[in-house]
Amino acid sequence: MSFPRRAAFVSIAAFVAALTAAPRAFAQDLERPEGWTVRFDQPGASEDQLEMFVGMPPGWHVTSGPAGVYWGPGMEASGEYRLEMEVYLFDPQGRRESFGVFFGGRDMDGEGIDYSYFLIRDGGEFIVKRWAQGEAPTVVPWTPNPAVVGWNTKGDDATARNVLVVEAGAETVRFLVNDTEVVTLPREELGADGVFGMRVNHGLNLHVSRLEATSTGDAGLR
Repeated sequence: MSFPRRAAFVSIAAFVAALTAAPRAFAQDLERPEGWTVRFDQPGASEDQLEMFVGMPPGWHVTSGPAGVYWGPGMEASGEYRLEMEVYLFDPQGRRESFGVFFGGRDMDGEGIDYSYFLIRDGGEFIVKRWAQGEAPTVVPWTPNPAVVGWNTKGDDATARNVLVVEAGAETVRFLVNDTEVVTLPREELGADGVFGMRVNHGLNLHVSRLEATSTGDAGLR
């Protein structure tokens, strides 16, 4: 069954409004998403430090502890594809920690972990980086862009909704925020084939209502 896009957005907005009022009470009967993996940046960090990670249709709710990446079963994309994340930021309490998507993940459970990521943060900025065996080289530094919606523009008891898109083409990768292209990079700089998911830095309260990849080329998704 499908619904008009506007009707779906109104439904999600109403859900988020209810969640804003009492997120922990709303989540108390919900469970951790089955089959998902969480890997923190710091060796020795554990899920005991993760305040909340539950399946909360539509999507998932995260109140993070240490910074890390989250991915579920079957979340792999290769060839030409479009990766899209719809995310709501709750009151960051003055912190400007970043969040967004990762893609091109390889050896995600091993010492050779490698992926690219596209993040935003409150205040209206984005960044593109790599993670390779514990190092995090910057591809595009923190860059202001008016397309990024910040919580600081919304006021008390509000949420900031953003839609992040990564479009992996044959030779380039486009990055968009709320339908606005913010940068395009050569695909060879990033390594776009592999696991995808979400990256959340520490101390953030987020609701991710959509995280999916769709094929846009002949190779398709794995």
